[in-house]
Amino acid sequence: MGSTNGSNGCALSNFRYIPLSYNNADSQASALRLVLTLNPDWEGPGNKIEFVRFTDGITNTLLKIINRKPGWTDEQIDNEAVLMRAYGNHTEILIDREREMNSHALLSTRGLAPPLLARFQNGLLYRFVRGRVATAADLVTPSIWRGVARRLGQWHAVLPINESDVSIPAKTLSTIHQVELDSEHPKPKDDLQVIQPRRPGPSMWAVLQKWVLALPTATEDQRARRLQLQKELERVVAEFDDGKGIGEDGLVFAHCDLLSANVIVLPSTDSARAKGEPESTHFIDYEYAVPAPAAFDIANHFAEWGGYDCDYGMMPTRSVRRQFLTEYVQSYCQFNGATKLSQEEIVNRLYEDVDRFRGIPGLYWGVWGLIQAQISQIDFDYASYAETRLGEYYAWRREEDGSRSASGEEMPLRELRWAQEA
Repeated sequence: MGSTNGSNGCALSNFRYIPLSYNNADSQASALRLVLTLNPDWEGPGNKIEFVRFTDGITNTLLKIINRKPGWTDEQIDNEAVLMRAYGNHTEILIDREREMNSHALLSTRGLAPPLLARFQNGLLYRFVRGRVATAADLVTPSIWRGVARRLGQWHAVLPINESDVSIPAKTLSTIHQVELDSEHPKPKDDLQVIQPRRPGPSMWAVLQKWVLALPTATEDQRARRLQLQKELERVVAEFDDGKGIGEDGLVFAHCDLLSANVIVLPSTDSARAKGEPESTHFIDYEYAVPAPAAFDIANHFAEWGGYDCDYGMMPTRSVRRQFLTEYVQSYCQFNGATKLSQEEIVNRLYEDVDRFRGIPGLYWGVWGLIQAQISQIDFDYASYAETRLGEYYAWRREEDGSRSASGEEMPLRELRWAQEA
């Protein structure tokens, strides 16, 4: 392997591997072994190691490990802090961990991710980003969603989706990013026809296909459900995988999981707050980052405004979505520079695309939830969450084809809120 370039990057050839694992049943001791292997100078007198457990995620274990050395300020402590993320049980079914690591390294070369420090048997160690984790209430706060829009516009403008454009060696990426569905999954007994996205290689369509193939098939009901969801996938790929939209060939390097816990609000000055300027934000956790339509990434973020509880009353209205997209497009054009359309034209087109895509995150996370319900040991009701998210998808379908209106039923809250002007 060669090395990456950039002041914030890391050379993958020098990227450290620690042959230890984190054990949730022996959390502090196993985490201590990892951080002392990484930072042997943290051992002995004059060191005071502490662990801060973050509980916002519903897939992984995330620990902030700090060394409260005498005389250090909080900022000095944070600057030396280490984040340890250990993968959830069997999540390799859902997430390509090698791809995630290389996505993190790519982002780091562009100053869009904290530097990676080391990997271990079931996780990663990386630098802490000073700031606070956003809440669902933060996402609907104008100063913060404007900051998110600006940062997302930068992401989509500067990050390459082709291996040849990446400073990480192509050989490394090709072995990591490729989703080889036929080799990873034997031909299903019910003979599902594996979809072939228009663009070969990694994409959110290929990921969703991988998830559908991983759905349980132990019972007749499970097999019927998987067949039904495969048909829905075929339908949305035929409708949405069209090469249109901003980016290269209609795709951008997307985060695909911009929920509140993955948005860090950076420290800001009192004067900036007083002026109501957009807050600076940073995105973390790149497990699902993959080429995708920009409209999917944005619609997926809007879906997260309701939090894990799916509070649809928090969904952005028409006017708020347009304001968000205006900030996003200004940032995108600032960092991309190459566009033949006016910013207003891009906003108008993207507004329509995001509207079209609003139901797709429900299908995406609904399938994900059905798998998590089978494999996860985390105390979260994935089965109910999956049905709620799939319900969003089917409600959107009924709105689009007019069947909800024809039946005389009331418009669901999510669709009602989405259709509101202000």
